[in-house]
Parts: sequence; structure tokens; C-alpha cells
Amino acid sequence: MGNNLKKLRTQASMTQEDAADQLGVSKSQYVKLERGERRMTADYIGRLAKVFGVRPADILEGAMPDTVPLMGYIGAGAEIMPDFEQVPPEGIEQIHVPFALPDDMVAFRVRGDSMLPVYKSGATVIVYREQKRPLEAFYGEDAAVRTSDGRRFIKTIMKGISGVNLMSWNAAPIENAHLEWIGEIFAVLPGSGLGDLKKTGGIQGRLRLATN
Repeated sequence: MGNNLKKLRTQASMTQEDAADQLGVSKSQYVKLERGERRMTADYIGRLAKVFGVRPADILEGAMPDTVPLMGYIGAGAEIMPDFEQVPPEGIEQIHVPFALPDDMVAFRVRGDSMLPVYKSGATVIVYREQKRPLEAFYGEDAAVRTSDGRRFIKTIMKGISGVNLMSWNAAPIENAHLEWIGEIFAVLPGSGLGDLKKTGGIQGRLRLATN
């Protein structure tokens, strides 16, 4: 996903050093953002919009409308195990977010407190629908994951002996798990940070939440 940082910086008659100073980062960090070599998180988008005096939507190039489909729950100390789940591609709800999004994003609602303080129960995590990088590239990173037995978690991924270890900040690890999907995190929104929700579908069956 491209961005408009160079254009906005030029229009504002700023150097890269000026933009970096106002953003509160080093010049090298800013240059990586401008070149698209560093992930453009929701925090960066909001701060850059203030630096250049524009809307958050103006930061990203070719951004999609500010809605994202909610696909269900994801566990952070709660185990999300769908007994039978059918979620349409457009999600069970459309969430309105306060900034523009890249294409093909989905959202999950966090349940549990094992990943506090960043991922609070009730928060919404926005991730890429398709896995963009190989497993090894996620070692040491937080991500949304789906295990081979269908459970969904938000965890820190670490290399295991015969699989991966899913680490929590406030709970015991899940060791040697096997993953069938990894969702790279783009943004985390608190429950109070969401706009109106528009129902578009439904879940067939039920979700079982069990602490681990």
C-alpha cells in the first residue's frame, strides 16, 4: 500500500528532517515510512495527519473506504473454538473506523485479558485478510492466528521444537502449535473508538469461550 507522504511533505515545504522532528521519530525512521519500507500503523497515520494538517484518509494512497468487516471473536486468554461457524465474506457486521484502510482487511473482537495492556477485551483488531509473509517472518511478532484445529488467538509467535509457541503476556504459552493462517496486525481500536456498527450477516451455530 503506497502513501502520500512525499507529496504532502513537499506541499508543506518540509524537509525529511522537519517531518521527522514533528512526528517525533528519527530521520531514518521517517524515511522508511515515506518509502513504504516501514508498516504504516494506525498510530502513525493519525500522527502524520496532524503533522501535515490533513485527514487520516489523505495519508494513504488509494485507500479504501473507512469500513472493515467484523469476522468474529479472537482469543487473548479466552479460547475461541467455533463449533459450527459460517461467516460471509462481508463479515457479520461492518465496522466504521476513523481512518482509511488498505484493501482487503478484516477485523476481530478480542476476548480475554492475557495480552494486556495492548489488547484489551472488547477491543477490535484489524488485520490483513490474507497472510502476506512466511511463518518465519513473524517470529517475535504479535499476530492473529488460526491453529490447525480451528482455534483463533492473538499471540506472540515464537519458534517451537515441532511447531510454534504462542506466547501470552499474562498466561502460560501454547507450545508446539501448528498454524493454518496468520493475520498481520494493522491496527488496534478500543471498544470506545469505533463508529456505528451496521449488521450485514450472521453466525450460524455458536462460539465456545473457555479460559486457558
